[in-house]
Amino acid sequence: AQDVTEAAKHDRAVAAMANELRQLVDTANAPIFGIDVHGNVNEWNDKTAEITGFRKEEAMNYPLVSTFIVPKLRQSVQEVLDNALRGKGTSNYELEFRTKTNEVRYLLVNATTRRDAENNIVGV
Repeated sequence: AQDVTEAAKHDRAVAAMANELRQLVDTANAPIFGIDVHGNVNEWNDKTAEITGFRKEEAMNYPLVSTFIVPKLRQSVQEVLDNALRGKGTSNYELEFRTKTNEVRYLLVNATTRRDAENNIVGV
């Protein structure tokens, strides 16, 4: 038999930390949203839902740019996201988000490359 007490403790600590970070993102007093490498929404916190009127379930897996960004900015926003997907982030970039009621919300955002544990780019 093998004592796995320490491994189980470690696993619980990692799960608790992941849960705490998830809660931090979800309840942050700032919009936090993200995309995968294909440009589809894979992160959408409570503040983003409040600002846009789209619930997380309504935004997840939809293409960010064509669904939520006003037409006149789609090309420039796509370029910023493409740069971040190549490892070059952008700070203090102004977006015009289309809300569920077709209003426009102006957001000042950062496009930051997201990487996995092996340092592979997995999104923005």
